[in-house]
Amino acid sequence: MICLSQFALGRAPPMAKPSVFRAEHPMALDLSPNPISHGAASSSRRRDLVFVVNPRGASGRTGKEWKKLLPYLRSRLSVDCNICESLTSGPSHAIDITREAIKEGADAVIAVGGDGTLHEVVNGFFSAGKLVTNHNRESAHSTALGLIPLGTGSDFARTFGWRNDPYEAVERIAKGVRSWVDVGVINGETGEPHYFINVADLHLSAKAGYYASRYKRFGNLCYVIGALQAFMGHRNQDLRVKVNEGEWEEYSQVTALCIGNAKYFGGGMKITPNADPRNGYFEVVILQDFKWYDFILKLLKLYNGTHLSVKNVTSRRAHSIEVEDISSGDSIYVQSDGEHLGFLPRKLCVLPAAIEMIC
Repeated sequence: MICLSQFALGRAPPMAKPSVFRAEHPMALDLSPNPISHGAASSSRRRDLVFVVNPRGASGRTGKEWKKLLPYLRSRLSVDCNICESLTSGPSHAIDITREAIKEGADAVIAVGGDGTLHEVVNGFFSAGKLVTNHNRESAHSTALGLIPLGTGSDFARTFGWRNDPYEAVERIAKGVRSWVDVGVINGETGEPHYFINVADLHLSAKAGYYASRYKRFGNLCYVIGALQAFMGHRNQDLRVKVNEGEWEEYSQVTALCIGNAKYFGGGMKITPNADPRNGYFEVVILQDFKWYDFILKLLKLYNGTHLSVKNVTSRRAHSIEVEDISSGDSIYVQSDGEHLGFLPRKLCVLPAAIEMIC
């Protein structure tokens, strides 16, 4: 399993060049340096920005809003930037687009959509357990991550206090201020490591997210529908947890376990209120022996982040955590950034200051 001590920030192995920038797209990929004499006086080259757009996000609303935004974006950024647009065609396409853009030396890859699109773009920054790097080893800059929130939840943006306003996002991109952010990595018994930037969670909340993904056409109501469906037949189960490579501990009757790199999930629920994607740690919140009516009675506390004082809620800070099921019941669902990843066991580690983000 890959963890913090084993994580190599080296060059990823070469990959076949994916068909990312399709001919029907309105702008072609051109990431060659193009110095200009106007714009930012200190810059010797135009910034190469690749916008990864999920046109089907939020039941098609993302594509419609992007078309409205594009003329303003061009007028605001094209003086100093080469603007490249790439529309995703299906699951994991954003990962391929991001990897190719980084290899070609893009100044930034900007996710346009919700947390799902952002999640894929973040995973595109990595390949085979390493950061993807520019083909030009002498390049003085790294590729930054950007975000224009246009999705259903846009929970990660809430941690920074960003509104779901694409025009504000364009202004952040125009300023180009960068900050290093942490990324979480999830390992199972087999397969490639998986990365997340927002929140990973287990059991009831992960099952609710799995069902909610089927109802995104209803907007944020999908989270309510998903939670109701997940409650049907749900049973709290006993888990074994190892924090920071310490001793195994048993937690009985676990309802949900949330590992926050950031604060919000589920359409605005402040589940890990002390998490900060720039402090090098996760916040781990464990809910035990919750009944369906507990969520109704404590819903306001869960949304405003004051639930840590509630009985049967535990909060811990961790740079790594392993979780195993010790019950003989149903499989324990695992998700990260709202994406279903399978079932336990899992090990999660934080990668401090893994990538730069336009903030």
